[in-house]
Amino acid sequence: MRTLRLTLAYDGTRYSGWQSQPGRLTVQGELEKALARITREDIHVVGSGRTDAGVHALGQVASFSTEATLEPTTFQRALNGYLPHDIAVLDVQEAAPRFHAIADALWKTYRYLIHDGPVRDVFRRTYCWQYKCSLDADAMHRAAQALVGTHDFRSFESQWPTRSSSVRTVRDISVRRGHEGCEHTIALEVTADGFLYNMVRTITGTLVEVGRGARDENWPAEVVRAGERRAAGMTAPPRGLYLVGVEY
Repeated sequence: MRTLRLTLAYDGTRYSGWQSQPGRLTVQGELEKALARITREDIHVVGSGRTDAGVHALGQVASFSTEATLEPTTFQRALNGYLPHDIAVLDVQEAAPRFHAIADALWKTYRYLIHDGPVRDVFRRTYCWQYKCSLDADAMHRAAQALVGTHDFRSFESQWPTRSSSVRTVRDISVRRGHEGCEHTIALEVTADGFLYNMVRTITGTLVEVGRGARDENWPAEVVRAGERRAAGMTAPPRGLYLVGVEY
């Protein structure tokens, strides 16, 4: 038995998230179907994060065990031949026998995109949050720095509690205007040792309150101290969220 590690990208628009669900189209489900066709085995794939419905990935990592002897490059070609057009396997590598895509992850990075131009971008409507007014990205960046470090992020978790602890460490967080050269696109990027349910989307919704001038730059720090979900801003829509990558 060998363990393989996959890196994949997907457009989450059509999917009910990563995790397999009866009667639902999911990324994990499509990947496991493709692997079954290639190996003739009943394979369970472990993903580094269970992205929600409508959420995208640029560098999701997954692992699985198999008896198949195909070379990693052959696995990659075969998978991309069977997978639908909105899922792509970027890389396949041999991994240590006990490698686990979730348990071995040290840091994950997510990105959230907001378009705040005066006219909606019809070609990016499923790939960013099209916000109704201009935002102060610099103020959002300054306010976000209160989240760096180790904190109890209970205020940013929907449906608490879903984990044994809501304490997480944020290594870095930034908010910058001009993503990919577009002056109306703001990118929020956050790297942490783990994320709670809807944590990034709630951080985004909270920082937008600062960006539109409804709250001052000290408010996110107050939200952290409050320790309750109702203290934070709204949960941003899923379509602007991307799993960028995972570090091991």
